[in-house]
Amino acid sequence: MYDKYLPVGTVVLLKEASKKLMIIGFCGVGDEKDKVYDYIGCLYPEGLIDSAHTALFNHEQISKIYFMGYQSEEEKEFKTKLKEVIAKEQK
Repeated sequence: MYDKYLPVGTVVLLKEASKKLMIIGFCGVGDEKDKVYDYIGCLYPEGLIDSAHTALFNHEQISKIYFMGYQSEEEKEFKTKLKEVIAKEQK
């Protein structure tokens, strides 16, 4: 599978799901406040309707990648910094 933290705009299908999601962000916090999810997603192709129509999910839940989001040097630098911050938080 791909490296953890796929780019924004990536379209995925989760295990046991029938509706595709598009990644719109990282490190989402749910109602339980002490759990941080890898990704924030919205329905695809509908897009972001409102905050009640977003999904929080982890990398391991992805069963298929349909489209890879835009990748650039800026995105690669962001991903490196994101991983550093997460590693510090997990200590």
